[in-house]
Amino acid sequence: MPLLVPPALPADSLRAMRQPRLTADGGLTLRPWRADDAATVRAAFDCPEIQRWHLRRMDSDAEARDWTAQWPARWAAESDASWAVVEGSADRPVGQVGLRNVSLVEATAELSYWVLPGARGGGVAGRAVSALTRWSFDVLGLNRLVLLHSMANLASCRVAGKAGYRTEGTLRRAMLHLDGWHDVHLHARLRDEGDGAAARTR
Repeated sequence: MPLLVPPALPADSLRAMRQPRLTADGGLTLRPWRADDAATVRAAFDCPEIQRWHLRRMDSDAEARDWTAQWPARWAAESDASWAVVEGSADRPVGQVGLRNVSLVEATAELSYWVLPGARGGGVAGRAVSALTRWSFDVLGLNRLVLLHSMANLASCRVAGKAGYRTEGTLRRAMLHLDGWHDVHLHARLRDEGDGAAARTR
């Protein structure tokens, strides 16, 4: 069934480029995941807070390796993307930031992120989200990014606000967590909002 309007972004908008390394404020780098990141990923998903909001756990090193290995195929499918957030010269991940449910037809995607317990409180999530936002708008050419979180997740609400994502409304009983249904805050940002500074790549 043909579309009545042309896609906002053409197919191959992601596939045609190599996943970049992005630099964020404060010495953060966003880079593609590697096989040797698997131990850090498993430690992340052992964290009760990450399990609480992301509703996943990992039961083996093999699952963690599969998690790190999945992203090139998702990039090629133009459906999702994920970056390891690393700090300083150690090049060890302290968090994750990514795009979910990418729609090139509508030029939209959803933000996803988590931060390891030892790196929290220093603005890692906000800086990573801001860097990925700039790249998504200025390089990839998306029109709209959304950020969803349980209303009980106050930390995510602060991240969204600091990164310039306006609250657009509440989705009632939209996420099922271990303690039942949660109302969800919907935040969003448009390409023509904010400073428009391009993310730096290398």
